[in-house]
Amino acid sequence: MISALIDLKRTDGEGLAVQLTSQLRSLIATGRIGKGRALPSSRRLASDLGVSRNTVTYAFEQLAAEGYLEASPGRRPVVTVDGGESSEEAGAATPRTRSARLRLSPWASKLKQTDWPMSYQAQLKPLRPGHGDAREFPNEIWARCLRRSAVSAARRELGPVNRIRLREALAHYLAASRGVRATADQIMILPSAQAALTLIAAVLITPGDEVWVEDPGYPGAAAAFRASGARVTGMRLDEQGMQRMPGLAAAKLIFMTPSHQHPTGRVMSLARRTEFLRSSSPGKTWIVEDDYDGEFHYDSRPVPALQGLDAHGRVFYVGTFSKAMTSDIRLGYLVVPPLLVSTLEIAQRHIGLIASSHIQEALAEFIADGHFLAHLRRMRRLYHARRDHLVEGLERQLGEVLSVEVPSGGIQLVARLKRSRADQAAVKRLVEAGVETRALSSLALGKPRDHGLLLGFAAWREAEISAAVRTMVSCF
Repeated sequence: MISALIDLKRTDGEGLAVQLTSQLRSLIATGRIGKGRALPSSRRLASDLGVSRNTVTYAFEQLAAEGYLEASPGRRPVVTVDGGESSEEAGAATPRTRSARLRLSPWASKLKQTDWPMSYQAQLKPLRPGHGDAREFPNEIWARCLRRSAVSAARRELGPVNRIRLREALAHYLAASRGVRATADQIMILPSAQAALTLIAAVLITPGDEVWVEDPGYPGAAAAFRASGARVTGMRLDEQGMQRMPGLAAAKLIFMTPSHQHPTGRVMSLARRTEFLRSSSPGKTWIVEDDYDGEFHYDSRPVPALQGLDAHGRVFYVGTFSKAMTSDIRLGYLVVPPLLVSTLEIAQRHIGLIASSHIQEALAEFIADGHFLAHLRRMRRLYHARRDHLVEGLERQLGEVLSVEVPSGGIQLVARLKRSRADQAAVKRLVEAGVETRALSSLALGKPRDHGLLLGFAAWREAEISAAVRTMVSCF
């Protein structure tokens, strides 16, 4: 029975359809499901595995496209390839075969070593951090922008990979809202903020270079820089944000989130920002400022971007639309110091970190027509109320267990464990109960000094937040 050979994990980072496709492919490739054998119908296999029929249909269609199956309407799919060895032969592999090692490039090897663990399920659950509420996005307006972009595509000039309309709209918006000083030609449009970090690392990092990052901080930054061969050093935090540690060799690059530190939400003081700028030699030390959720400030006016204080062109400014709009947009942007614009544009094309011109043009219209700012104003009000609702619920019902740090902005907050350092065990219990959070210790670069929970509030309505807090109470 084929279903007995398949083990799907609903807490796995991969979706059920991807897991099923991978396991069926492996069973066919190793000969455990032989050539000419008919698989169960999608309805039967879905019932046996306890998954939706769409999950099974996806797997069958993908394997048919790859040539593993022959599928036709009304008939069960049939295996079309010979795996080349039976299960007995597979179990009798020689010592030489068993000891074989996959030979990866240094870049891929370091990336595998530094990739951060993901415990999230495929389906979004309360209170997963890092997400806005896609249900509140004006999809009808966005769809009109997309349609107009598609209709005009035939008349549009090919132009540069970074569309000028969007670059100009962004330059105006960033100057007005974040104090960023940049011309449109300094702005690059990329598939994500992580793509911006990969591009910067590819251009600037030589193996052995010293890179400073916040600790705890965003794991994707450390992963990108380590994969390029950098020596990554974690810098401790205090109430003013990232600290400069004495006695360290000068860094080639410094990565920071000064407007809303990830994950603590602390805002870097002006004095600390000035200190980092003064100690960064132009052309020798570069600063990467990630303003990942800088659109959302609730208790005071937003602190201007560090990039706007830089008079010597040494700060990269990274942003994303996935938090302010919806993660499906898949667009980020990078403001590049003037001296490096032409170099990074060449690197962008050769690495292939190019965003859809169709989406870029639609987004330029969405911003120019005022829809982006209107959406942000509405979301600020909603997220502000949701932050306060979560804080009130945690303090009232879990005040003896958790110490809540109330951020001045953003889409997530930190709740520290008062009497325990076992935050990863707490996260496991919560995930099993249906509440997704992240352990603060998992974001440490080395030995964890901070223990607590990173909780998202932006993506969840107040009734959903209340239900999640009640679930949390039952887990402590």
